[in-house]
Amino acid sequence: MARIEPNSNPSSEAQEKLNAIEAKLGVVPNIFKTFAHSDAVLDFYMQGSGALGNTSISAQLRESIALTVAGVNSCDYCASAHTKIGEGAGLAADELAQNLHGKSGDSKTQAALKFSLKLVNSQGNPSDADVQALKDAGYSDGEVLEITAVVAFNIFTNYFNHVADTDVDFPHVSTSDVSKAA
Repeated sequence: MARIEPNSNPSSEAQEKLNAIEAKLGVVPNIFKTFAHSDAVLDFYMQGSGALGNTSISAQLRESIALTVAGVNSCDYCASAHTKIGEGAGLAADELAQNLHGKSGDSKTQAALKFSLKLVNSQGNPSDADVQALKDAGYSDGEVLEITAVVAFNIFTNYFNHVADTDVDFPHVSTSDVSKAA
């Protein structure tokens, strides 16, 4: 049971945003209803998500990173949501399962996931060699920063779900068997 239940009486501003989410997705996931306890938090998520949708890195890579971060942070809600979203972005089931463990069958994606793990495990303090390895894999300076932003944004949603103990309303994906080592 959630520590902070979804808001059943959001502000009119939040309700408008929730209506737009429902129109787009056909449903309003629990995380959004819980964000709606604070117009500022819902707005922060919506604006941040929108901005990250405009990165030069692909939607598939953003979902792969989200799964890796969810795995290392033991966030079943995000693992469940991003597995579903990743499917919609065209990622295969075996790739999604690997991503949850910080792995990929693609070497360039693997470099981004390894860097993502380094960021989480080092509390945002990668070494020069970590950054250079990402560049050597073919990522530009801008893409290194975009990957960093995607990691940080997903840490927010992981922590949010840990605090709220948001009820999972996607097909459940467990992070219980994910190794925490980078």
